[in-house]
Amino acid sequence: MPDTSSRFMSAAKPWLKLLGASVVAGVLVTALAVPAVSLTSASVSRSVGLFEDLPSTLDIGALAQKSEIYSTNTDGTNTLLATVFDQNRQEVGWDEIAPAVKDAVVSTEDPRFYQHNGVDLTSTLRAALRNVTSGGVESGASTITMQYVKNILVQRAEALDNESDREKAYAEATDTSLDRKLSEMRLAIGLEKKYSKDQILLGYLNIANFGGSVYGIEAAANYYYGTTAAQLTVAQAASLIATVNEPNGLRIDDPDNIEANKARRDVDVLASMLKHHTITQAQYEEAVATPVTPVITEPSTGCQTAANGAAYFCDYVTWIVKNDPTFGATADERWSNFKTGGFQIYTTLNSALQANANETMTEYVPASSDELDLGSTIVTVEPGTGRILAMAQNKTYVAGDSTDPGSTSLNYNTDQGYGGSTGFQVGSTYKVFTLAEWLKQGHTLNERVNGNPQTFKRANFTNTCADVSGPDYSPSNDSGERPGTISVQTALTDSVNNAFFAMAQKLDLCQIRNDAQAMGVHRADGADLGSDLADVIGTQTIAPLTMAAAYAGIAANGVYCKPIAIDRIVDSTGAELQPPQAGCAQALDPKIAATLAYAMKGPLQSGTATASNPRDDIEHIGKTGTTDNEKDTWMIGASTKAATAVWVGNVSGDVSMTDVETNGYAGYSVRHRIWKSVMTANDEVLPGAADFPDPDDTLVYGSGSSSGSGSNSDSPTDSPTTTPTPTPTPTAPGIVPAPNPTSTPPAGGDGTDGRGGDDNSGVVPGIGGN
Repeated sequence: MPDTSSRFMSAAKPWLKLLGASVVAGVLVTALAVPAVSLTSASVSRSVGLFEDLPSTLDIGALAQKSEIYSTNTDGTNTLLATVFDQNRQEVGWDEIAPAVKDAVVSTEDPRFYQHNGVDLTSTLRAALRNVTSGGVESGASTITMQYVKNILVQRAEALDNESDREKAYAEATDTSLDRKLSEMRLAIGLEKKYSKDQILLGYLNIANFGGSVYGIEAAANYYYGTTAAQLTVAQAASLIATVNEPNGLRIDDPDNIEANKARRDVDVLASMLKHHTITQAQYEEAVATPVTPVITEPSTGCQTAANGAAYFCDYVTWIVKNDPTFGATADERWSNFKTGGFQIYTTLNSALQANANETMTEYVPASSDELDLGSTIVTVEPGTGRILAMAQNKTYVAGDSTDPGSTSLNYNTDQGYGGSTGFQVGSTYKVFTLAEWLKQGHTLNERVNGNPQTFKRANFTNTCADVSGPDYSPSNDSGERPGTISVQTALTDSVNNAFFAMAQKLDLCQIRNDAQAMGVHRADGADLGSDLADVIGTQTIAPLTMAAAYAGIAANGVYCKPIAIDRIVDSTGAELQPPQAGCAQALDPKIAATLAYAMKGPLQSGTATASNPRDDIEHIGKTGTTDNEKDTWMIGASTKAATAVWVGNVSGDVSMTDVETNGYAGYSVRHRIWKSVMTANDEVLPGAADFPDPDDTLVYGSGSSSGSGSNSDSPTDSPTTTPTPTPTPTAPGIVPAPNPTSTPPAGGDGTDGRGGDDNSGVVPGIGGN
């Protein structure tokens, strides 16, 4: 076809060349848009004036792109967890698109693309004449540049946060009025002055919609044909370009559209390519003979697609985005920016540890139970960094509300403000904070306290944070045990409730609360952390992640790090952004932390947590916890490389875990199986776990004592009413054989040897929540 636009411009007078297509476009567009009106000189003048007054520049801006969330493999590589987007798009460069794609779109949509200045005068005139003849607007003669302008304006409209503003801007961008057509032409001419033809064509191919949420040629190639834009064949390229004028009517993921797509591909696209000599006769015949055979490849969309049970961790990352000002001023703005900003989020999640945590959870705890509203969590945090290494839950993640008891959008591991629940009572796992304050005040592990059930007068307690008045307090021990006078080490090893109240009577309840807060402990529902007498044995509702991070702080020699889920953030330009920081700080004096960790070996070696002990030559510390009626059961502990919190209990309700089974295992003791499996994997995947530092002798034995005197008083044979035999060195607590964790535990306690216990019975029943 002859290049009439080039001949027209070459024959025009110099002044017309300077004006370019602007004046002529103003005249022709009037005929195009208002075919029934005769073109008087006055109307032409008005059109030209209106045209010249329109804006001539357009800021292209950044395109909406999908954001990606990655986990970290042990070898340092990354695995895609999920993709989040409003528009499935991945921008590519000029050399990343097959020539057949470029030839197909130019041949079909705008054969004179490389000759005109943004507005094809020949096509516009031809369209105007057709419209005059028909009495309507049958053709708009839009060039690729004009289509690009329209797409930019539509993108800009869809990016607006306010719904009414968004709808108004979209209507203006897609309006068929004379004003909109004039503006589109004017802006197209402006773009041609600023950008090269190849840049405009590339921009168009990256912005165009190919049906549904698929935008840009790369996403279209990925989704419809399971390949890249660079590898598209002539037939595939023509099939995709066939959809651009009617994206949803010709998209090939709908079988009903296949025949129509092939017809347009063959008759319009391939025929145009042959006509304009961008393919040979042989290529044409081969392509026409090729059936339209899509290979639909669904993108990893949303957190529900995350593998290895990582959906809840992925969801937690999205809540970090919503709460982090790095992504915008408001939660809505941050989320909108994230879904369209093309961010790459490289998280702390260890792929191997996550896979093991998920497999372990699946093995031991079902998603639902006929006996109770069953919930369970696993979360692992790296001491010294706060990096979250694994996060699992027994439920199936859903993005919204669900009536399926095995599914929920709530992340039981995290705070309510981060997509979580209101937390769970943590039971005797909280006792370590009383012991921390005990050691801070100069008391020792060897000191002896009365562990028998007794009545405490509130007036005998100190609380500089709150009023301690109230009725007398008579907590019980597990199964009503009366251990007599025991060492503080034994009190922790066997988790004796009354011993800890006796200890608290010599301390400030407020300071116990403050020690917990220094280690990052806070309520999951955002309320103030309490300092009531009952809180000594864990009646506050706290998220498992919070407790895992606190124990990680103990394992890191008192350095507490706020848990973090993101290592790196890279924006669509490749620039690095600052992720939320752990803010690590020395929250506990190293000698206090070392002595506390030393004491916490006791429960695993000879106390309530023996069934959790991996016994793999790696030192571990830990503490069990249960709550009223055994409705919540916990095991939290650490090596120097990983701290893990396991919770199994009631999401709502108060069914005793001693009365149920989970996947054939005793409900009360399944936490031990889970923790042992998870920590064994942690020890294997994270080599180099060191022994914990030696304790401070003075804090073990008292002033004037040395490693050659005193006693750690935690042997399982230690008589609770007699003075123990001194030991030559402060060795770790003695080891006794672990019981069968599937056996039915004694009522209350931790389901191990029945000595002492965690049970909060008699301690403000009913406190807690989910």
